[in-house]
Amino acid sequence: MNESKISVRYSRALFFAALDKDVLDKVYDDMKLILEISYIPEFRELLGNPVIRPSKKSQIIHNTIGSNLDNLSSSLIDLVVKNGRESYLPSIARVFISQTKEHKGITETVLTTAVKVDEKIKQQISAFISDSMNSKVELNEIVDEDIIGGFMLRIEDKYLDASIKSKLNKIKKELLATKLTD
Repeated sequence: MNESKISVRYSRALFFAALDKDVLDKVYDDMKLILEISYIPEFRELLGNPVIRPSKKSQIIHNTIGSNLDNLSSSLIDLVVKNGRESYLPSIARVFISQTKEHKGITETVLTTAVKVDEKIKQQISAFISDSMNSKVELNEIVDEDIIGGFMLRIEDKYLDASIKSKLNKIKKELLATKLTD
């Protein structure tokens, strides 16, 4: 079965169960925690290790994450480990977070600039996107000096690249593509 299908099925079941029990925000926080922890190489190695018994693996995961998990989140971990799908836990969390944001009408936006942007400008960008998309905006800022200047804006699956670096690369390609004649 495809990894995305597995992740979507588990996360959808968790999403509807959390909605039904009115604990969506708590489970959302749990999934964010699981996703953050899954970036630790040792945790990823644990998830993919077939030698560790499922009961021990479940115990290690619970000890790593802590006891503050909602019962639904805890049950999901136990079920996923029992079914041998623990390696899908990070993608299940990622899909759940995405579904929750979509349900709440939140548009995830990433602004990449060469220097830190003033808070007032970030608020203006958020307000503009919010008005345009008729949704709440979660604006994340990334500072990347390699883009030299300008900005790159990603709104969900749409991408606007107005960086100096991309403009210089475009000019470079055009210059290399033209033949110089006498």
